[in-house]
Amino acid sequence: MYRERPSQVPGAVVWTRAESGTGAVRPVLPDGCMDLLWSGGRLLVAGPDTHAYAPGSGTRWAGVRFAPGDGPAVLGVPAHELRDERVPLDLIWPGAEVRGLAERIGEAADPAAALEAVALARTPAPDPLMRAVAERLAAGWSVTATAAEAGLGARRLHRRSLDAFGYGPKTLARVLRLQRALALVRRGMPYAEAAVTAGCSDQAHLAREMRSLAQMTLTDYVSAANSDTAMPSGSWTVA
Repeated sequence: MYRERPSQVPGAVVWTRAESGTGAVRPVLPDGCMDLLWSGGRLLVAGPDTHAYAPGSGTRWAGVRFAPGDGPAVLGVPAHELRDERVPLDLIWPGAEVRGLAERIGEAADPAAALEAVALARTPAPDPLMRAVAERLAAGWSVTATAAEAGLGARRLHRRSLDAFGYGPKTLARVLRLQRALALVRRGMPYAEAAVTAGCSDQAHLAREMRSLAQMTLTDYVSAANSDTAMPSGSWTVA
């Protein structure tokens, strides 16, 4: 079962997932975010995804999912270096420190809250420029209009986006548009209407984006979202 709640870390969510080891394990869809993870006594980092990721079954997880662009400042690594990767935190932070943190979190009555405290202690003020870029793309602005509003040329915006989000602004815009559409679908909006409202040209366009970014159909997504082992919703969206 997947659960999430707003975090004390600005713009982030705290989530937990516990699998019984039976039934299908639902994939995590691209959402433009990076996560600090704890599972089985280990601390890991999930980089920004460009495709669906299938987590292992029968495992207890806790995570802090940072808003797009915020993870690199907390974790100390450019987002593009971890794109589509899950890596041990001790490859990024000092090993002795990570072992101590993992032990403390594992002994806590609420590992998710303990993990959140670790993130909160290391969270600097967000980069206002890249936060604004993410917010505008999430709201459906074009890449051209977003770059102009940010006062950045196309090449500079692309370089800044690789460091902040893990991929260029066009890919981030696609990911966030898909999440807008899925948020509307979860609320019961018909597929065709959700597609156009989110910024796709039509339902067929949304279906292609689902195949490309999520490797599943809208029908399969709705079935999974309504299941007992519901997948992460893509929590950082503006719909």
